[in-house]
Amino acid sequence: MRMLPTIVPRRLLAGAGALLLGTTLAAVGVPTPASAGADTVGYVRLAHLSPDTPAVDVYLAAPDAAKPRVFPGVGYGVVSDYLELAPGRYAVAMREAGAPASDPPVLTTEVAVTSGDAYTVAGVGRHADLGLRVLDDDLSAPTEGRAKVRVVQASVRTPVLDVAAADGPMIANGVQFATTTDYQQVEPGSWRLRLTGAGGPSTDTEVRLTGGAVYSLLVLDAKQGGLTAELRRDAEGGTVVPAGGVDTGAGGTAAAGRRAYPRVAGGLAAAAVAVSLLLWRRRRRRTTW
Repeated sequence: MRMLPTIVPRRLLAGAGALLLGTTLAAVGVPTPASAGADTVGYVRLAHLSPDTPAVDVYLAAPDAAKPRVFPGVGYGVVSDYLELAPGRYAVAMREAGAPASDPPVLTTEVAVTSGDAYTVAGVGRHADLGLRVLDDDLSAPTEGRAKVRVVQASVRTPVLDVAAADGPMIANGVQFATTTDYQQVEPGSWRLRLTGAGGPSTDTEVRLTGGAVYSLLVLDAKQGGLTAELRRDAEGGTVVPAGGVDTGAGGTAAAGRRAYPRVAGGLAAAAVAVSLLLWRRRRRRTTW
């Protein structure tokens, strides 16, 4: 079998290295002075909660930053991990996915970050009247032995939503599309939730709530029709969950692609490392023949 010249693997290796560098930069973005301690930072995450809006590129920048952090191709249902940011005012802009950074943004807003506080900046509503909303996230610990949960209503198919536990309390009642409820303290444990609404589809979802933890239940339009729900553990014991984890057992139809967006970059970086090692081994084998 005819061997390719060794120059080809070297080029591929360089390309893999460039991919690793690019994905790593996309994951970490512009450094922030978060190392000074949790008491000197605030927390911001970004969300795309508009069912009929295509993917967007999200830009986050401090007024004195050399360049913004960029989160490319963020699609419906994606919620990023919390970013640790120094207190101050930050500009958030959304452009159509792939649009040049010089193009005017589709939407802009500003979030004032206060030390110790947390915020979700979300694109909400239908595409025709899309808006950016800054949600205040209360990540303080619930009463001992309890859990805290709120509902983020991002389903246009069921524009007015009720969420109730089977044989248990009402979690939320009459939640309008593109709104978020206050946090409610509930007993921890396994719950079967019934999501219903007049004139729209309904669904059941199993969730497990841990005592001392804070959750957001995202209600989304499923790709296959109907509803899906995804439970996000935002904090535990009054501390932000570093990975912004999606708890298992919440919304059996929740897509993996809707998990925290920075993980995508991390996965690509890991793939680039694997490719680099594979090509290096092949080159080593060829030089010994």
